Amino acid sequence: MELSDLDLSRAALLVVDIQPDFLPGGALAVGRGDEILQPIADLMERDPFGLYVATQDWHPPGHVSFASQHPGREPLEVIQLHGHDQTLWPDHCVQGTPGAELHPALPWERVSAVIRKGTDGATDSYSGFRNNFGPAGERPPTGLTGYLRERGVDDVVLCGLARDYCVKWSAEDAAAAGFRAIFLWDLTRAVDPSSDDEVRRDLEGAGVLVTGSDSLPGISGISP
Repeated sequence: MELSDLDLSRAALLVVDIQPDFLPGGALAVGRGDEILQPIADLMERDPFGLYVATQDWHPPGHVSFASQHPGREPLEVIQLHGHDQTLWPDHCVQGTPGAELHPALPWERVSAVIRKGTDGATDSYSGFRNNFGPAGERPPTGLTGYLRERGVDDVVLCGLARDYCVKWSAEDAAAAGFRAIFLWDLTRAVDPSSDDEVRRDLEGAGVLVTGSDSLPGISGISP
C-alpha cells in the first residue's frame, strides 16, 4: 500500500496497551506479543512522528468484563452486556498492579499523553477513542479525538495489542472520527490469530488502511 503522501511529522503514533498483563507470562497474554516490543521501541526511538500517544488498560477491581464476576462463566465466554456481546476476560490490568503498568521496554518519554481506558467498572473499553456500549446504548468518548484535533493531527498510525480487539476498535473509531487510520499489521498480535482474515476485512470495510511498518515513508528494517 502506497503512503507516499503521508507526512509523519504531522501524524500521531498511537501505541495501544503495551502492558505486562498482555505479554507472555501475563494474566491475559497475547501469543507472541513480545515480538513487537523491540520494533515498536525502534520506531519510537527514530522519532519520525509529530505526536506520540499511548493507551493503557486500567480496570478497577471487580470489573464487569472479568469472568470472575460472573459465577459459572469462564474466560473467553461471551455474554450479553448492555444489549451487546461482551467477551469475558481473566482479571487483568487492575489499577495499581504491576501487570497494568506500561511496559518498560518502550521509550515512554516520547509520549505526550496516556489515555487510560476501562476505568468504569460497569462498562468495558477496547478503543482509545470511545468506551464500549453503556447501559443507554451510548459509547462515551475518551477525549482523544479532541486532543488530536487540537494538535493538528490528520493521520493516526496504530500499533500494539491486541490486533483483534483494542487496536482494531481504536483504528475503526479513528476512521469514524475522520482521521486517516493506518494500521501497522506487523506491529500487532492477536488474541485469536484465526480471526485475522475477518479482522482485516472489518478494518478495510471501516476505511482503515492496513499495511506494514516498512510502508511508512523513510522507515525500514524494524519489522519483526
